[in-house]
Amino acid sequence: MPAPETSAVLASSPTHRTDRRSRALRYGAQGLALALVAGATTAFVGLHKTVTVEVDGVSTEVSAFGRTVGQVLAAGDIEVGDRDLVAPGLGETVGDGAQIVVRHGREIDVQVDGQDRTVWTTALTVGEAVEGLGLRDDETLLSASRSADLERGDVLRVSTQKTIHLAVDGQVIDGLTSGGTVRDALRDIGLVLNEGDRVSVPLDATATDGLVVMVTRAATTGETVTEAVPFEEQEVEDPTLVTGTRKVATPGRAGVRTTTYSTATVGGAVVDRQVVASAITVEPVTQVVKVGTMELASGVDVSVTPGSAQEIGKQLAAERGWGDDQFACLVQLWNKESGWRVDAENRSSGAYGIPQALPGSKMASVAADWRTNPATQITWGLNYIGGRYSTPCGAWSASQAKGWY
Repeated sequence: MPAPETSAVLASSPTHRTDRRSRALRYGAQGLALALVAGATTAFVGLHKTVTVEVDGVSTEVSAFGRTVGQVLAAGDIEVGDRDLVAPGLGETVGDGAQIVVRHGREIDVQVDGQDRTVWTTALTVGEAVEGLGLRDDETLLSASRSADLERGDVLRVSTQKTIHLAVDGQVIDGLTSGGTVRDALRDIGLVLNEGDRVSVPLDATATDGLVVMVTRAATTGETVTEAVPFEEQEVEDPTLVTGTRKVATPGRAGVRTTTYSTATVGGAVVDRQVVASAITVEPVTQVVKVGTMELASGVDVSVTPGSAQEIGKQLAAERGWGDDQFACLVQLWNKESGWRVDAENRSSGAYGIPQALPGSKMASVAADWRTNPATQITWGLNYIGGRYSTPCGAWSASQAKGWY
């Protein structure tokens, strides 16, 4: 049995044991190297993601490597500056399939009640720019449609709601107007000027808040004269407005009184003048003022999680001049409606998304990605609230009263 003895000797020899150890170490090193490569590859692949970026209202897909919003935007050659709106923030971690909103800031020339100013805005439309100035849609007259795109180089002319003190016919009328000129303001207030009447301020002058306008009536040679009739003011409580807020629901308008006289003359001089008839030919319109009675919500946390839909909502609401008080109402409203879920759907009614638009396809008026993009849904929702309820607190109050908004 020589062969087995020889094999046994070889198997147990020191040289053979050393070879086996060398091979084991070599295979182990190779396995470790493969594991490290595989791990690095997995981490590398994990950095790659495809996200939807809405840049100034236009959505695009970006495939890039990066952990944060800033890194992904840089990889997609999307530049952002200090005055730009980015949500989530540049330093926030971004995952595959995420939504990023970028709105570039720009300077626009604005003329408010005749005063020129230059402001920075991230608004896309004229209406959004006006809201960013802290002005209400229903209290302004604009030189362009609110839905029009905001064009560079154009001057946006805004005439705000203001009170004009009108001294006429021995009385003072405090009228509300959004007219841009004194002529427009007098027309809004309802004053009828007769031929020869003189006004203390040029009719084409800019109407400003608190302006005093004195009207001196021309001497009448006829038998009939007209004069202004002041309007009354009525206050009504409004639970949809925050306590301390006053809002003119119906602007007052002066009426017109027509008086006919009989005169007696001697040698061409009037020696007697008697009223034959006097009647209000145009009824004055009572000014109705809504007075807020709603207490602000207490205990509502307005801090938001970075990268969340609420963070986008807070930033877009702030762009419209709505602060933490209004955002607190917005949080409660959309917590109730959808829990701020972008895919929230009411299968019985068809309402969809964060604001529960009915139908959801209405939000396509903002962008085509209305099913998945929180920024698109929130923009539509804020437009709806502003147009119908003026503020989120107004919408929240209506929701509490009716169960819907």
